[in-house]
Amino acid sequence: MVDRLQSVGSAALARGGRINFAGFLLRLMARFPFLLIAARLYGAEDLGRFAYATMVVEFTAQLATLGLKRGVAAEMARGDRPQTHALADALLLALGLAIAGAGLLLLFPVLMFPDGAVAPGERWLALIVPAIVLSEITLAGLAFRHRIGVAVRARSIIEPWVLTLCATALAFTAWKSSGLLLAFALSLVAAAVASVWPAVATFGVPHGWRPRPRLLWAMAARNLPLAGADMVEWAMRRLDIFILGRFSSAEVVGLYFVAQQVATLAGKIRTSFDPILAPMLSTALKGGNRLEAASHVRQVGFWVLAFQIPVVLALGLPGEGVMGLFGPAFAAAATIMALLLTAELAAANSSISEMGLIYARPRANLLIAVGGLVLQAALSLALVPRFAGEGAAAALLLSLVVVAIARQWVLGRALGAPVGFWRWSLLGAGAVAFAFGAAARALPELSQMLLTIPGVALLFGIILWRWGFGPEDRALFARRRS
Repeated sequence: MVDRLQSVGSAALARGGRINFAGFLLRLMARFPFLLIAARLYGAEDLGRFAYATMVVEFTAQLATLGLKRGVAAEMARGDRPQTHALADALLLALGLAIAGAGLLLLFPVLMFPDGAVAPGERWLALIVPAIVLSEITLAGLAFRHRIGVAVRARSIIEPWVLTLCATALAFTAWKSSGLLLAFALSLVAAAVASVWPAVATFGVPHGWRPRPRLLWAMAARNLPLAGADMVEWAMRRLDIFILGRFSSAEVVGLYFVAQQVATLAGKIRTSFDPILAPMLSTALKGGNRLEAASHVRQVGFWVLAFQIPVVLALGLPGEGVMGLFGPAFAAAATIMALLLTAELAAANSSISEMGLIYARPRANLLIAVGGLVLQAALSLALVPRFAGEGAAAALLLSLVVVAIARQWVLGRALGAPVGFWRWSLLGAGAVAFAFGAAARALPELSQMLLTIPGVALLFGIILWRWGFGPEDRALFARRRS
């Protein structure tokens, strides 16, 4: 019986993984052109300003979601009220906080633009906070129903392509100085519309629902550990830019931002599995199936690393050439990109283990997250003044490694089963692919990129498919039968 449940769970994970990995590829096709256009048409200084302002807006939205981006699955799985009512409660709670946060930024726009240069109309960027929250919560509700395709369409097609096309068009208008920020706002509005409409069609109107303050307060209290962990996790991935912005110029922040965005392309592989893994873990743990939950963690972790390692090697080995595509000045950030790419591997271990901890040991997860943030802050303050961008990236990498080890150990103890997903086949395939890419570095820059990027990915994939993948691993690539 347990084997049958795990088999069904693996099939659902594989289906959700296929859909979301396709979304990652679509997002990559749009995100990379945006970085090229933004770097070439706007420059490092405008990119640095854009990075800081959007960081503050996204941080406000992160606070407003109160952990419900992942907590919605647990609320809907509780069974103490209709799922539509649980989603309505989550939306009311998060949107109320989002409106309050947006109001604060409207009153004090200097929080978004610390240099004090706020162009006319830029303060209204704060109004995008409720749209972000609305999209996050509705997509989380749809993910509980396994409607993963909506998130792919909204986040991997509509949002990045609206951002890219609008940023391109605005670069040739009188609004160029605020073009990146305006494009960012338009893309998020489009994503919100694409998220809400399917949610209304799926869940309908919550008949019989009414706001109940005591219930909302109870929901908020239940999600506080998750909200704290989400906030700290988010802060870990933005603290580098915040501290760098305080010690360096906007141009340096812009160089770092582009390196970070290239590196996070590898991280998007990891987050591609979050929408399907979260509801499956919450359901398994709600039913007391700890072994099934551990199996899901191991399976998804292996899949993520199987895709992530070749991307890290393919982008990192010809780093100077990859960063040089954005302009000659950006090639100096190749070392930063290599460190950030390596950090994404540690982030995969950390994040996937956290997906189990937020349901099994939420308070322990919060303590680990806070410890990681404190460690990163200390390392950043020690390294950034001396090494600038390289110091910020190294601080992030070291803190993520420590957090990943701690989370995996605690989760294994909580589930009473092994949750490690590194395999010798990953290391073997990675070593061969690394040797191939390292040898290619002797070639001229363009030839090196043309050979290394597809060659490393292909070589790694062939070796892993032949000697590392078992039947359940290959289910990710199997076509769904009607």
